[in-house]
Amino acid sequence: MTILQTQALKKYYGSGDTLVKALDGVDLSVEEGEFVAIVGTSGSGKSTLLHMLGGLDRPTSGTVTVEGKNIFSLKDEALTIFRRRKIGFVFQAYNLVPVLSVYDNIVLPIQLDGGRVDRGHIQGIIHALGLEEKLSSLPGQLSGGQQQRVAIARALATKPAILLADEPTGNLDSATSQDVLSLMKTMSRTFRQTMVMITHNEEIAQLADRIVRIEDGRIVTR
Repeated sequence: MTILQTQALKKYYGSGDTLVKALDGVDLSVEEGEFVAIVGTSGSGKSTLLHMLGGLDRPTSGTVTVEGKNIFSLKDEALTIFRRRKIGFVFQAYNLVPVLSVYDNIVLPIQLDGGRVDRGHIQGIIHALGLEEKLSSLPGQLSGGQQQRVAIARALATKPAILLADEPTGNLDSATSQDVLSLMKTMSRTFRQTMVMITHNEEIAQLADRIVRIEDGRIVTR
């Protein structure tokens, strides 16, 4: 089943001689449970595409559909709620709350939404990511790799339709990067979690089920 789809997606900045076509008519489909890597050089449009897929920025034209819903048909408040419930994010910066414990960071998105914490689901994520011994620790007491594991756990806690990862290993050494990416692949299989990751690293991209290449705002290989 197609869980994420874009049609004729465009994002333009400026006009006339200063016109920049960050995305220039992107058509992309992602199936449920698929792990897709979007690869491109700096300035290729991959980060802009990820922001559009996650509803963080609105396109100039075109559509992004998540679970059959055109997310840009929603007004800002409704889009914020939809994004919080349906889309998980993992960024290069871990964005953990420094004064909250690991466990409280993980369940924070659920609590912000007024939802009920599914303790069985949370415990499954914590076990899969090997965080059992760190639940009472503060982020500052963790290594970079451990902090990124917490960020992944937080992104999965709400049972999102899709997880979007923006250079998730950018701040990690090569060995830790491989560990984190292997865990993400395991998460994809264990929870049938749909994942879309952007990266400039060809080696990291090979861990995905499918590689999509973007150049000058256009997909050249899908």
